[in-house]
Amino acid sequence: MKLLRNLYLILGSLLVAGLVACGGGGGGEGSGLTAAPGVTVAPGLAGSPGGSATDPAVNSSSPSNGATNVSTSTNSRSNVVTGTAVSATFSQKMDVATINSSPAGTLLTFTLKETTSGNNVPGTVAMNAANTVATFTPSAPALTPNTGYTATVTTAAKNASGMAMANPVAWSFTTRTTPFTAQAPVDLGLAGNYAIFAKTGIDNATTPAVITGDIGVGPGVTSTAITGFALNLPAASAFSTSAQVTGKVYAFDYAAPTPVNVTTASNDMGTAYTDAAGRLLPDVVDLAVGNLAGQTLPPGLYRWGSNVTLPFGTNVTLSGGPDDVWIFQITGTLTTGAATSVFLSGGAKAKNIFWQVAGTSVTLGADARFEGVVLAQNAINFGSQASTNSRLLAQTAVNLDRNTVTQPAP
Repeated sequence: MKLLRNLYLILGSLLVAGLVACGGGGGGEGSGLTAAPGVTVAPGLAGSPGGSATDPAVNSSSPSNGATNVSTSTNSRSNVVTGTAVSATFSQKMDVATINSSPAGTLLTFTLKETTSGNNVPGTVAMNAANTVATFTPSAPALTPNTGYTATVTTAAKNASGMAMANPVAWSFTTRTTPFTAQAPVDLGLAGNYAIFAKTGIDNATTPAVITGDIGVGPGVTSTAITGFALNLPAASAFSTSAQVTGKVYAFDYAAPTPVNVTTASNDMGTAYTDAAGRLLPDVVDLAVGNLAGQTLPPGLYRWGSNVTLPFGTNVTLSGGPDDVWIFQITGTLTTGAATSVFLSGGAKAKNIFWQVAGTSVTLGADARFEGVVLAQNAINFGSQASTNSRLLAQTAVNLDRNTVTQPAP
């Protein structure tokens, strides 16, 4: 019996090791499993045993491992169309000299290949300002439709202290069967640090509100413009707190560096609004004359030259994957009636949905449920007990009434 038990233990260990190496058996992104040094792993695997706290690793990727129906090209905030970019998010700050690759082909730390043919995709690699995200941008204006691709980050990638990754990381995805240009997400800058940010004020008419995330006003707007929250401000503090806010509250009259930060966030909010409003070549124009009731909307760029409504008791569904982006350009107002809902399906994420509204207001009805980042040129008004998984970014005021606002998950 003891011999049989030992045999079972050995076989079990071998099975686990195999699953880790291939990223299977629940070992996909974010699983936290480990593999022996040098074994290729999927994004989200921690690296060599015991090394996850110190060794750099790729925490996640875009497109995600195993993604299908990936767009063949992307339109950026500057309306430049390129082949769909592929990114790797690292667990630590990295040494850009070991990863960046410009011009194309000068460094082979981060590569993209056609999975079946093994052909290299020419492109350049650049890190973000924080040195935590590397993005591979193909040189061609589009990837090939209906094709599998494999991205690889080798152990030549080192962190800022010179420590190399213990394991190479690879992930695969497949493009759509027909060419499709997706929209790149709108860059929110520092405004993306807030669940609610307004230029003139934030008012909660009836307590309690339930806010998950930071809120703020500015520039030049003091904390007196944040009402209905019973703010608690320690002496000389850069932020206040509220029992209704799981996060921090910022205003221009608080201690440094808050005045500079809220001014930057305000400017970034305006830049984001302009970006969303300026995207060209919409996929759909004036859909259903602005009535979204019962619609199922795939990712893309939508434009309306009118008001957009979701009538009482109806719903709209945004259907797409976790890397897909929706941008809604609305010339008029956006109004959702009472007891309405915006549903997400297929893994769609609220952080990738952008409602750019040029009209006089965004109004959510009582008990409505809403999803996505709101970029409003004017006010955002909530009906009683409406809830939203959103960032509410208004160039005038945000007016609440016993609402639940939760900032979108990463």
